[in-house]
Amino acid sequence: MTAQAPENTDEVGMAGARWTRIPAYVWILTAWGLSRTLLLLYVFKVFVFPGPDVTSDISVIYQGWYEVLRTGTFPLDDVTWQYPPAAALAVLSPALLPSLDYASAFFVLAFLADALVLALLLYAGGRPGKTLRGAWVWVAGVALLGPTAYARYDLMVTAVAVAALLAGARRPRMMGALAGFGALLKVWPVLVLVGAVREAPAGGVGRFRWPRAWTSAAVTGGLIALVFIAAMPGALAFLTFQRDRGTEVESLGALVFHTARHFGWSGQVLLNYGSVEFLGPYVPLVSMLAQVLSVLALGWLVLWRLRARVWSPATPADAAFVAVLLFTVTSRVISPQYMVWLVGLAAVCLVFRGSRMTVPAWLVLAATLVTLLEFPVWFSHVVASDALGVTLLYVRNGLLVAATATAAVRLWRHTVSRAPSPEARPLPAQAARDQEVLRPS
Repeated sequence: MTAQAPENTDEVGMAGARWTRIPAYVWILTAWGLSRTLLLLYVFKVFVFPGPDVTSDISVIYQGWYEVLRTGTFPLDDVTWQYPPAAALAVLSPALLPSLDYASAFFVLAFLADALVLALLLYAGGRPGKTLRGAWVWVAGVALLGPTAYARYDLMVTAVAVAALLAGARRPRMMGALAGFGALLKVWPVLVLVGAVREAPAGGVGRFRWPRAWTSAAVTGGLIALVFIAAMPGALAFLTFQRDRGTEVESLGALVFHTARHFGWSGQVLLNYGSVEFLGPYVPLVSMLAQVLSVLALGWLVLWRLRARVWSPATPADAAFVAVLLFTVTSRVISPQYMVWLVGLAAVCLVFRGSRMTVPAWLVLAATLVTLLEFPVWFSHVVASDALGVTLLYVRNGLLVAATATAAVRLWRHTVSRAPSPEARPLPAQAARDQEVLRPS
């Protein structure tokens, strides 16, 4: 027995070596395939997920919009329609699979959008100077959100935003076109342009140049908007419906009322404008303060853009991630599907070796797991504002605030605080690429 020990040890070592020789792509695709199979089994109701049915939005609300949109008009009398005009394309997309019923076709298309994001991250992560960490973030993040990821059209929007960011380094006009289209799907993808690079002209003459991506986004978005306005009545009705929303029970501001209910606050929780919201004393004030915070977030982003002097290849993705985090935590609504946006942008950040967003990305993944627990698993406790529901919201929203603060500080520190001296000249565009440093002209 003793004489065989070295041989057994060698066998174990050889087995371990065989496992380590398996390409990372195989592990990623295996994890993605297993987790997405489980998600499909849940949305197709082979298995029943705890909590309220998350697929009812597709089979009831989306399908109702689908029937109206097919007639050539937007849902003018439905205040739950709160989306830009191109969202009609996502709602109508199940028509591409006429052999399936509406909900089934939607789930299949969400699955395909998920696969597209993974393919983009794998392709980008396999290039020189990049990593596959982003693909792992995407695989984990969507799985942690559960079936909600496939039961909303946000995954399709995120696919457009991810494609825009990954195209930005080499094809700024394509980045802008995708961002402009994404903005008409659900507004927030326009934020991927926050960190769009202003390339220095040959010779390094330091003059302001409007980023080509911004021009492309304006032209693309404007043309698409005009087509919808001309072709379908009610294309801009969403602006009024969004304005009239209140404070949704999962938002940061809602924590005020969740806590106040334990001290006799007289308000109530009702389904309002398509989401579960607080109604009652001081709700308009808290909603207004949330909007003020969003304006301040915009001001901070403008100040950062004006002060930033050092661009690395990761900066556009890092800046987009920070921007969406800022507007998410200050929003009157933090629906569970919003986490898909943050997971997608965190994944793009971690494709780049030089990204400073590793810790914020981990915080977002943790917040995504807690989001699954508060919706749908224990959503009844959130609505009741009991100890479990309030604790879950404090933890989830606390993680998002921590991620936002950490990400913003890191972005500022590595693009503003370490800026070159005033007399330093921007690098020519090609030299900047070669040295992996881009400075706006």
